[in-house]
Amino acid sequence: MTTMAAASPLRASQVWYKILYIQVLIAILIGAVLGCLWPSVATNDWVKALGDGFIKLIKMVIAPIIFCTVASGIAHIQDAKKVGSVGVKALFYFEIVSSFALLLGLVMGNLVRIGHGLAVKPDAAAVANYVKQAEASKSVDFILNIIPDSVVGAFARGDVLQVLLFAILFGFSLMALGKRGERLRGMIDDVAHAAFGVIAIIMKAAPIGAFGAMAFTVGKFGPGALGNLIGLIALFYVTAALFVSVVLGLIARLVGFSIFKFLVYIKDEILIVLGTSSSESALPQLMEKLERLGCSKPVVGLVVPTGYSFNLDGTNIYMTLATLFIAQALGVDLTFGQQLTILLVAMLTSKGASGVTGAGFITLAATLSVVNPALVPGMAIVFSIDKFMSEVRALTNIIGNGIACVFVSWWEGELDHATLQSRLNQPKVSTTSDTTSTTR
Repeated sequence: MTTMAAASPLRASQVWYKILYIQVLIAILIGAVLGCLWPSVATNDWVKALGDGFIKLIKMVIAPIIFCTVASGIAHIQDAKKVGSVGVKALFYFEIVSSFALLLGLVMGNLVRIGHGLAVKPDAAAVANYVKQAEASKSVDFILNIIPDSVVGAFARGDVLQVLLFAILFGFSLMALGKRGERLRGMIDDVAHAAFGVIAIIMKAAPIGAFGAMAFTVGKFGPGALGNLIGLIALFYVTAALFVSVVLGLIARLVGFSIFKFLVYIKDEILIVLGTSSSESALPQLMEKLERLGCSKPVVGLVVPTGYSFNLDGTNIYMTLATLFIAQALGVDLTFGQQLTILLVAMLTSKGASGVTGAGFITLAATLSVVNPALVPGMAIVFSIDKFMSEVRALTNIIGNGIACVFVSWWEGELDHATLQSRLNQPKVSTTSDTTSTTR
């Protein structure tokens, strides 16, 4: 405690341009300017590679971090029933909150009928690839795909759900070993610390990745690409903001903290997601910050990775809004029963969608093909602006998963309220620079 208190003044007087989130924010602004003024330069393959490369660097260590965190977290629990308790509570929370997200999107889509009068001719060929991928999103296939053909293959592909399944089984196996498994548990913990060290190194390149991703996006699509679709983008942004401030805000208040202070606490991760359009790019750092916020390691290890497949609030809002928008634009009147079907189908198709850019568009294809196949060609209407909405999808997803972890920790009685208040009231203490000192 003395060391941290002594270190705080140094952080408070830290040179502003050395702070990560400021570097990322500046990089995003520079990238946007480059995309507007020199689109030919911004759309260069090498500029695009800056953003893609950063995301690949992050994804490179996601599988081992999830495995180590989940397996170690379960192995350190003495009672197997506690793992089941956390899992059941997390899944119950996910379904309730996801339902609110879907309903909010449906209500806003009906109140603000922004799709009417949109004169856009859909091009089915533009979305053929997404529709093809959506055909593999049936519920049965999704369940079977959770089981990997081989453990090595799951790690090689970086399939989060498959790695999560193996990690849970491995964790229970370590738990059963008792004292004989202590040495192996220690090794897994050391590997996790080393992996987070790799993340700390990679995060230094976050401004470069954010610059490349933003420059390419604005340069390729540009303000003119939005056209009449700006209304849908604005409606989606407003709906997502309402969900975060009202729904998640009430959940945060129930636990005993402010949603806005929490957003300030994870500002680094928010800006990284904003620049890369991928919530996975901030997953490891989010898990680490939640532990330092007072959430127990087992809860963080189970809730956050699971939430990336089962608690995609932003994707849920997007699917109901986009489905109604496409139906309105094509002049297809959806009955009340069909709109209820959207809720049920979207609840299933959203499961397993990762935080990678484009996953929301694939789940939209799966939803439309079930609700009304006549709507599938209309996906081309929102195809050109999907990139502009993917940022908000990813932002809402990561904020929702952070709140979910804190809530389940509180529900399970595993939340350190003193640490929570201390961190939220002193957000500068939780910057990336003090990762090493606070995780030991």
